[in-house]
Amino acid sequence: MSLIRPRTTRRKLLMTGLVSTSILAMPSISRAQSRPVFSHGVQSGDISAQGGMVWTRADRPARIALEVATTEGFDNARHVATLNALPDSDFAVKALVDGFAPDQTVFYRMTAADLSDLNAVSEPVIGRFRTAPTERRDIRFVWSGDTAGQGWGIDDEGMRTYATMALHEPDFFIHSGDTIYADGPMTDEVQIEGGVWKNATLTDEVRKVAETLDEFRGRWKYNQMDTHVQALSAICPTLFQWDDHEVVNNWSPGKDLTGDDRYSEKSVALLQARAARAFHEMTPISFTPSEPGRVYRKVAYGPLLDIFFLDLRSYRGANSTGMEDEVTITSQILGKAQLDWLKAALTRSTATWKVIACDMPIGLCVWDSVSEDQKFVEAVANGAAGAPKGRELEFAQLLRFIRGESILNTVWLTADVHYAAAHEYHPDRAAFQDFAPFWEFVSGPLHAGTFGPNDLDMTFGPEVKFVKAPPAGQVNLPPSAGMQFFGIVDIAGDSGQMTVRLMDRADTELWSITLDPQQSS
Repeated sequence: MSLIRPRTTRRKLLMTGLVSTSILAMPSISRAQSRPVFSHGVQSGDISAQGGMVWTRADRPARIALEVATTEGFDNARHVATLNALPDSDFAVKALVDGFAPDQTVFYRMTAADLSDLNAVSEPVIGRFRTAPTERRDIRFVWSGDTAGQGWGIDDEGMRTYATMALHEPDFFIHSGDTIYADGPMTDEVQIEGGVWKNATLTDEVRKVAETLDEFRGRWKYNQMDTHVQALSAICPTLFQWDDHEVVNNWSPGKDLTGDDRYSEKSVALLQARAARAFHEMTPISFTPSEPGRVYRKVAYGPLLDIFFLDLRSYRGANSTGMEDEVTITSQILGKAQLDWLKAALTRSTATWKVIACDMPIGLCVWDSVSEDQKFVEAVANGAAGAPKGRELEFAQLLRFIRGESILNTVWLTADVHYAAAHEYHPDRAAFQDFAPFWEFVSGPLHAGTFGPNDLDMTFGPEVKFVKAPPAGQVNLPPSAGMQFFGIVDIAGDSGQMTVRLMDRADTELWSITLDPQQSS
């Protein structure tokens, strides 16, 4: 197939760091002694056929001029907005830029003027993204999850998986959750087999668990300090979703922090509220007026692809044994509003492929240990392998609906478990059989400890087609062990075939499959 191709036009640029904000910055025209600085690069996200969201952060109160152009030299630049970076958002700003043609490369440039001295003007910071197509063309995107977890921070090599993903010049990057580890303090050094891991860069906010709004923001700023993260963000939109570590490990309404001496703030609801605000301030996720703070949404990417982002955190009941016989506010994980939205959105979709970005796998057993003698269901599967119960009930409803409505070509992408895998779900192997076969692909971590593999629950008949995880008995392997994973999805513009490749941070292809699109009868 001609689809699997290296795209190298910017490879040397990326490897030499030329897309970092410091090098992309243009000479300043200000003669001021002290000028604002863009401390954490730029980001774009939630692209459409007309535009996308853009984000940056200044280091002080500033008036930020936002310009856009369709040429790298900004020959046709137009001013689209003036944004005020103020303390109430930690000097972070974001805006929607639109009015562009489909499939158009958009360059955006931001320049900050100090609000206390408008003559003090920053050097510009520049990024780019490509609007979604409306015609068939080749599409490439990457996905993974789990950044800066288990105490593994920015070492001398940085978060190298981000650099590896950038070499493939994806149209966009799906970050599948655990985008930060608010509950994972970092130390300067960690003893590892054969030596010492050194966190070369640490800030005060990452040395303890996040409790205050500023500490949650600090986790986001820490990740965006990494040069590889900044370089990818400057050239590629990131489509964010979240999971548990953005707040606290395994959070649900039943989470009890009473015995966790690391936390002086014991209210998980308050921690979640602060974490959610930081999540939306520090990412280019779009704003939903009907439900500010909503994470589930659809991103349309032309006639070949729609992406449906789920939120398995915000609407779940308390973690439990997962053996409830009906869907209630306690046993739900999607919630009625989200499930109804997803069904309607899938029904309306005319795209060939419907990718469902889910922050946790369906059939893998993930546990929340609440005591030495008791463990609760943390994800969907309850480990019983029989008829659907607990959180499995909503997924049974969804899978039955997809089959009943003849919705074709659904593919699930997920992360969370810190290893790479490919699962094929088939009713012939399942306790619940009223669904059409589908694939689930698992990736991660991006820069965190490596674990797994997890046990499978056969309620929906998954079969492991590939797995790459640590050897038995080895847990929490550091990023330097090399077992950091991401996935690449290519969709051919001519045939519509989808090729999924599972990769490691050394850019080794571990496994791949090409899926033919089904056609309506």
